[in-house]
Amino acid sequence: MCGIIGCAGRESETLDVLVHGLSKLEYRGYDSAGVALAGEGLDVCKTAGEIDDLRAALEERSPSGSVGIGHTRWSTHGPPTDENAHPHLDCNREVAVVHNGIIENYQELRDELSTAGHEFRSDTDTEVVPHLIEDELADGADPEDAVRQAIARLDGSYAVSVVMSGVDRIFAARNDSPLVLGIDSDAYYLASDVPAFRDHTDRVVYLDDGEFAVLDADGYRVTTLDGEPVEKTEDTVDWDPEETGKSGYDHFMLKEIHEQPRALRQCFRGRVDELSGTVDLADLGDLSPRGVQLVACGTSYHAAVYAAQLFQQAGIPAQAFLASEYATSPPPIGDALVIGVTQSGETADTLSALREARKRGARTLAVTNTVGSTVARECDHAMYIRAGPEIGVAATKTFSSQIAALNLLALAITSVGDAREVISGLRDLPGAVQEILDTSTAQEIAETYRDAESYFFIGRGLHYPVALEGALKMKEITYKHAEGFAAGELKHGPLALVTSDTPVFAVVTGDDEMATKTVGNVKEVEARDAPVVAVTDGASDVERYADHVLEVPDTHRRVAAVVANVQLQLVAYHTADMLGRSIDKPRNLAKSVTVE
Repeated sequence: MCGIIGCAGRESETLDVLVHGLSKLEYRGYDSAGVALAGEGLDVCKTAGEIDDLRAALEERSPSGSVGIGHTRWSTHGPPTDENAHPHLDCNREVAVVHNGIIENYQELRDELSTAGHEFRSDTDTEVVPHLIEDELADGADPEDAVRQAIARLDGSYAVSVVMSGVDRIFAARNDSPLVLGIDSDAYYLASDVPAFRDHTDRVVYLDDGEFAVLDADGYRVTTLDGEPVEKTEDTVDWDPEETGKSGYDHFMLKEIHEQPRALRQCFRGRVDELSGTVDLADLGDLSPRGVQLVACGTSYHAAVYAAQLFQQAGIPAQAFLASEYATSPPPIGDALVIGVTQSGETADTLSALREARKRGARTLAVTNTVGSTVARECDHAMYIRAGPEIGVAATKTFSSQIAALNLLALAITSVGDAREVISGLRDLPGAVQEILDTSTAQEIAETYRDAESYFFIGRGLHYPVALEGALKMKEITYKHAEGFAAGELKHGPLALVTSDTPVFAVVTGDDEMATKTVGNVKEVEARDAPVVAVTDGASDVERYADHVLEVPDTHRRVAAVVANVQLQLVAYHTADMLGRSIDKPRNLAKSVTVE
């Protein structure tokens, strides 16, 4: 959601750095883009639409400056128009501001500024910021103090970056919205996410809430908003910038689906001892919770639903909560371990839920993909899933890696009788996923049902969250209606929607009681003339009642969910591709949701 890039020290290359950085932030979701360059003057260019539209606008002019900022906007206040695009300016067009987040008291500030004679050109909350800075400058504040004093008046979430005419510095501040600095030998960067400047440097400094940064060609400094110096630790990003390219695939999503075997191996490396049948997560300390609560959103919530079952099966009370619901009406916590599952580590609802949990005295653990993210810094413990950068908006490899990591976590802190068998299954998981990638007939299934009105996904037990995730992938990237259900719930209402135009994907592995009951549900669907696609290892004989079969290898029941999910990812991908959808950047969606 929204992207920021800033650069100081590249002189004549500043514009190229900004536009390239914005292209690296496209995955976050956006509907307009713009840049501002400052030097002797201030030059701004912004437009609704994609970055290619911005490039076209820039061809007609040649903005220049020693420092600059850029932004990709995802609309919250006001529609995607040229006027609502960032950067926003003051009345004198001498201050330019870009902003991620939501300024909750913007209407009050806007009314005050309008009464004082300021003229607004946009519908956005952001535009109050340059006008506030304009007032502080008019009252005699120097540029840095003017920005500090303006920021101090804001309520809400923000990552703000500011440049001014005649000032060769960038000012930035954050509160509940990520900002990271990039440190090179002769240039300095800021961004909402590392990929924006990763082609230039792997050295980073993560800003925390309430911090204020100043960048110029000679370096950077970080203080509190009140001006107290803050000593920051420099980190190194351990992934190659080429990992954020498509590597010959048509879409990032397809590339990331095919990266899952490697991502899973990275998740397991150094954590699993198959000979002893143990998992080593010593870096997390002694957790030993009496109860577990998991908070997450979207795809991560489906991983949390899966994990809650693992803990329950091991005798530990566990619940999965949608983070947005948990934050507004928190359940009793007691001595539970609260686990936040978030691939970006910046999900606003999840962070809010974890902060509420900490207020109540609970221990917190982050399961995330992003080293140095806000959730990793704020929680008592952090476990990284090690999936590598994921650019496609629809999560694929991070979901598989979350399930793998949560399996390891459950094994490490619970007593499971078949731990050795589970670990063996985890060891074989990357190979099983690769087998799916090499042999899947998902493209044929997609061709058959591309024009269906709706899609249903059903499963029981650990396959229930897979059904939810399969439906989410389908609706995210195809824009078709899709629903996931616990298989037993079909006859309690959803069966009324089943017709010959609604294919049902049934996830059935093994031959236990749950598999047998799911086969019964498939028979119910078959009796209503709905086409059935069975995702199965063949043990339950469900294929007898199915129109099509997506085969999965015989694996341990705890990891079968990951393998089955890969088939559903491929069905969604190929369906969207045949429909000509914007697969990597689905409409209205963002990769990192940093507002509640």
